[in-house]
Amino acid sequence: MKLSIIIPVYNEELTLLEILKKINAIKLNKEIIIVNDGSNDNTKKILKTLSKKFYKKIIHHKKNYGKGAAIISGRKHISGDIVIIQDADLEYDPKDYKKLINPIIKKEYKVAYGSRVLKKSRYHNSKNFISLTRIFFNHFLTILSNIINNQNLTDAHTCYKVFLTDVFLKLELKEKGFAFCPEVTTKLSKQNYKIFEIPISYKGRTYDNGKKITSIDGLSALISLVKYRIFD
Repeated sequence: MKLSIIIPVYNEELTLLEILKKINAIKLNKEIIIVNDGSNDNTKKILKTLSKKFYKKIIHHKKNYGKGAAIISGRKHISGDIVIIQDADLEYDPKDYKKLINPIIKKEYKVAYGSRVLKKSRYHNSKNFISLTRIFFNHFLTILSNIINNQNLTDAHTCYKVFLTDVFLKLELKEKGFAFCPEVTTKLSKQNYKIFEIPISYKGRTYDNGKKITSIDGLSALISLVKYRIFD
């Protein structure tokens, strides 16, 4: 089975090449779709010099629309059987791909999330998050998501979301920003898809090192949970 990897990119000149090398080193049948979401650093220049071995398709947004918008643009070009979302920083490790797609390949589940906080994970370490505040709000939003969506997830807002392509393409995505995460989780719940969580490695970065999600995004996630559960 082929894995389609969608990579939203916004001002990641310091990590872009390294994450692409890590992905390229994974021995899987895969295609890489990169969406440059209006970067104003050297990201675009780096993408222009890339060898074709690092990508199938590069899409350029004229301005920064948000992570969700980049994913919506990228999914128009997928041809694989399974889809995964990959950030362009180094917080998440592509070495986890194989175990993330395994339950889908085995036809046990159609959706899998990589959890940064599963207790049984040998990777679980609160120090990998950049602050106790981040841990609290991630935990709070996950609990709220579970209540609203009748789920039992440990990390609803993880980047590593993996889908059978048919399931992914059925989702009518609307959110342009980080609220993509609660939108997807809620819509999966409403369509009665079970989400299988798998422990993954994670090493959070600071805002000085390029972290972009803010408290405003947390509020947007909260609104999206309610909106897509009740009104959509």
